[in-house]
Amino acid sequence: MKMYRMLIVDDEEIITDGLMDIFSSLDLNLDLYKAYSGQEALSLLNRTRVDIVLSDICMPGIDGLELMGNIRQSWPQCKIIFLTGHNDFDYVYQAIQAPGVQYVLKNEGYPKLIEAVKRALKDIEEAMHVKDLIRQSREKLNILETLAQGDYFRFLFQNGKMQDLEEDFERLHIPLNPFLPVLLVLGNLTYFNQSSHSYSDRQESALAVKFLAETFLAERTVSMGMIDRYGDMIWLIQPDQPSEEGGWDYEQTVMFLEGTFELIQQACLDSLDVTMAVTLCSQAITWESLPVSYDKMRRQQHFRVGDGNLMVQKVQLNEAAAYSSVSSARDRSLHTKSEALAIHLEAGRREEFLRLFDELTVQAAVEERNGEAYLTELYYALSLPIISYINRWEMQDKVGIFSLLQSKVYRSWAESFILLRDSAELLFSARRSGERNRAAHVIQKICSYIEEHIAEDLSLVRLADVISFNPSYLSRLFKQEQGVNLSEYIEETRIRKAKELLGMEEIKVAEVGARIGYESPQSFTRLFKKLTGITPQEYRMSFENSHGA
Repeated sequence: MKMYRMLIVDDEEIITDGLMDIFSSLDLNLDLYKAYSGQEALSLLNRTRVDIVLSDICMPGIDGLELMGNIRQSWPQCKIIFLTGHNDFDYVYQAIQAPGVQYVLKNEGYPKLIEAVKRALKDIEEAMHVKDLIRQSREKLNILETLAQGDYFRFLFQNGKMQDLEEDFERLHIPLNPFLPVLLVLGNLTYFNQSSHSYSDRQESALAVKFLAETFLAERTVSMGMIDRYGDMIWLIQPDQPSEEGGWDYEQTVMFLEGTFELIQQACLDSLDVTMAVTLCSQAITWESLPVSYDKMRRQQHFRVGDGNLMVQKVQLNEAAAYSSVSSARDRSLHTKSEALAIHLEAGRREEFLRLFDELTVQAAVEERNGEAYLTELYYALSLPIISYINRWEMQDKVGIFSLLQSKVYRSWAESFILLRDSAELLFSARRSGERNRAAHVIQKICSYIEEHIAEDLSLVRLADVISFNPSYLSRLFKQEQGVNLSEYIEETRIRKAKELLGMEEIKVAEVGARIGYESPQSFTRLFKKLTGITPQEYRMSFENSHGA
């Protein structure tokens, strides 16, 4: 179920809180946020993507029109609904000149406002149906040129030779600027029904992801997407124009990318049956550091939390690290397949690894009559990726390397191949266990943060900042690990803490709400009664009577 974010902005607290209560009670799949000024709204918009902004048009300080201008700069796909009064004609006249903006008179009532929000949600849903966009993108881009550009960048990643970039970019029609830093984004793709996807199917799907993404990215950036040697996506991205102050605002571009890749992930899921875990470098890098940065980001992506689906993770890179050379290409078929096994193992693709492994080892009985030499070569070609993986990720405690190096200690070649296969299964199992353990650790960190900061901002956006995840993924991961929604957990924690405070006579009832994060005593009383069935005052009286008894 897709969840969209809506921000409610009004300088009158009673209106903002009232709208929050109304929309919270509706089943619209909205993640709601509120702000009591245009400046507070901008603070949130500078931290995360918002899909719908419902705002008073006439406010002190930053008014609705100025807020709209900032939204258009940061989140061009955001839908805007203005609340207006009869005396706001000049404001309304300017607002209706902008596309994608609705306005509702304040005296038209909640039904009219709810209808406007539903219309905005419908517009967003229609925009997410991107099959036509994919087709249009394919018509505009030359596939052969796309593949040539991908080959060129894979060469750069592998060899690290950055001479003559300007000439190469011009000849290959690469839109990036070779004199400016670049942002690097990795997309780890997972296909539904993997067993039915051939190599060409996966290539076609990956290209579709590339074209789809560029439709979204073109609104604010210049980008170049390609398929890496593991079958995943790489994007190289630069801002499309200098900022108003001059120079190139990469920080603002990173924020745009974090929110936009959430939309790209959802579009890939809806239109292509492909999920994608995204790793985004949080600062621009030089072209010379591209190979080492790519290697570091792949390593970071390997240690993701949970399954990574629909995750957008920002990472910081240290460009001073030495770059390790890659192995040379292998010509013989067996070595090529051994490298493919290493790729599948590295990427966590269990089914594809085992399918290729079985393809090679099923022939072992047939090849046995051709002599020991081939079987020995086959055994070590298969064991090398496993041993390399064990060493690379320091998993010696999971699988003993010494036994893998001793092919002669087994009674038959078939037994030795079974050991290799079982060892690989252990590694895949350990990887999944590691993902689950890291997920549990992160959720425990969030729970501890909630306990320690119960009176502070505990919005999904704030909690996502604590662990550097995107809000949507944190929400999904928390529900997956804890079995309850994050918002429900926060409410339950606050009520539990409120009960503890209500049991202390020296603390006034009116102060309890403020101590657990409720600025308005009325909001605290309303929530407490909703979850417990009684008011805070009634709970205190009941507690005192029970304690006295």
